[in-house]
Amino acid sequence: MDAFYASVEQRDDAALRGRPVLVGGRGKRSVVCAASYEARAFGCRSAQPMAIALRRCPDAVVVRPRFDRYSTVSDEVFAVFERFTPLVQPLSIDEAFLDVTGSTRLFGDGPTIARAIRAEVRERTALTCSVGVAPNKFLAKLASDLEKPDGLTVIDEAWIQDRLPTMPIGRMWGVGPVTEERLRRVGIATFADLTAASPASLLRALGSEGESLQRLACGEDERAVETDGAAKSISCERTFGDDLEDRDEVRARLVEELEQVARRLRRSGRLARTVSLKIRLGDFRTISRSETLADPTDRTDALLAAATGLFGRWASTAFEPVRLIGVGVSELVDEGEQLGLFTAEGDQRRRRADDVADRIAERFGKGAIRRTGFAGEG
Repeated sequence: MDAFYASVEQRDDAALRGRPVLVGGRGKRSVVCAASYEARAFGCRSAQPMAIALRRCPDAVVVRPRFDRYSTVSDEVFAVFERFTPLVQPLSIDEAFLDVTGSTRLFGDGPTIARAIRAEVRERTALTCSVGVAPNKFLAKLASDLEKPDGLTVIDEAWIQDRLPTMPIGRMWGVGPVTEERLRRVGIATFADLTAASPASLLRALGSEGESLQRLACGEDERAVETDGAAKSISCERTFGDDLEDRDEVRARLVEELEQVARRLRRSGRLARTVSLKIRLGDFRTISRSETLADPTDRTDALLAAATGLFGRWASTAFEPVRLIGVGVSELVDEGEQLGLFTAEGDQRRRRADDVADRIAERFGKGAIRRTGFAGEG
């Protein structure tokens, strides 16, 4: 989706249309959750300190985020995706991978399906989305970012041969300004430079991530689109345009992601035994932490306690500005196989509360019910 949070605010409030909008708080340590394209023209962007954004665009309107509202609109968008294919892998609240290989007989080829999805999303939500059509997930992600807003980009073999090598390294998924500058210092400015780099130089610049990024720069990505029902794990992560320096802001994003993961887990009819945390720092170091629960669960409170506990224990002793935060659940089992484990009255009560909350949210929108605090903070 295009500038999703800001676009929802402009859609819902006609007075904001055509004006630079910054979604976020006004506190000293607040950051921009989303910037409208009018604000981006002044150099404003997501994850930027709000104070810097307002210096660049003093006339911007600051709107407090309504995450529950965005979740409701997200559900409408994903309902459109699922009309064209059951193979939908959410990447975040406003982005997903779709495998339409099995849908072409019914709806046409990839570009035709992409145009139909864009039209239906606009009709249902009055919002625009940018779509990339390509042979694999990495190239589709790259394509979706090339013609924003309201764009459609198709990558074929000729494009891979002619244009992919010329892409600036900043277009690489997950490479932010800090990493881009570090790569440029060692002579890597384009995808072609990355594919030609020696293993030793990549190890110095990118650590263990170098080899996988080099394959992506060649257009190689064998990852399949995995739905929640078939996946071995369910996860959600977000990369920030600028490193987040506020611990509470990072934790708030983590909670938002965990709640999305928990809802997806319950929709899939599965339970998770392990909760994992992924943190990527500005220098591309990646920290991973996990906790195995005593019993598999789909309860938001239990998963949230584990995730925020992992984060709190890391942040209390080693916090650094965060480039990416992600949370996932794994060791999934079918719900029917494990229901006998949930015998405690309190556990049953909390699981019923989650079920009621999900049904309320589905009927009245996410804003009808919300979590009031953090569990398991360190």
